[in-house]
Amino acid sequence: MILSRTSQYAIQALIYIAAQPPGAHVLSRTIAQYLDVPPAYLAKVMQTLERGTLLNSFRGRQGGFCLRAGCEKTDLMQILALIEGPGLTENCVLGLKVCSDETACPMHAQWMPIKASIVDLLQKQTLEKLALAVKGGEYRLTDLPDALLSLPPAGQQQLDIRP
Repeated sequence: MILSRTSQYAIQALIYIAAQPPGAHVLSRTIAQYLDVPPAYLAKVMQTLERGTLLNSFRGRQGGFCLRAGCEKTDLMQILALIEGPGLTENCVLGLKVCSDETACPMHAQWMPIKASIVDLLQKQTLEKLALAVKGGEYRLTDLPDALLSLPPAGQQQLDIRP
């Protein structure tokens, strides 16, 4: 149950948006540049998040994405279920088509308590908690030095998520 690149980008983008002032619209390309991820790929991820009712999108000059009301309470497990699908926690760690307590793979007994702990951890982490930790400087969303993050891209205004 390692996170796919798509899930990683989705979570990082949602944390970035959650760290913005309420109702602020953020362009997908701004997020992509900040997170140093491919813009076209992130745009598709953002569309999935919008269809999954986590984001609102707005076209035009003042367009972009923002969290829907109440979505800051969304936990990481809900996001992963949206991105990865319902089989995320049901699939066998070894990729076998049939794996259950009755027909267990060689890793089943050892993996089940680990998987339960991971699911519990993901359910306890909300966008709001993670955004506050990023804004407070406890964690970073990018490997770029802070000095580079404060410089807006050419011709754009950068929204700073730090306090």
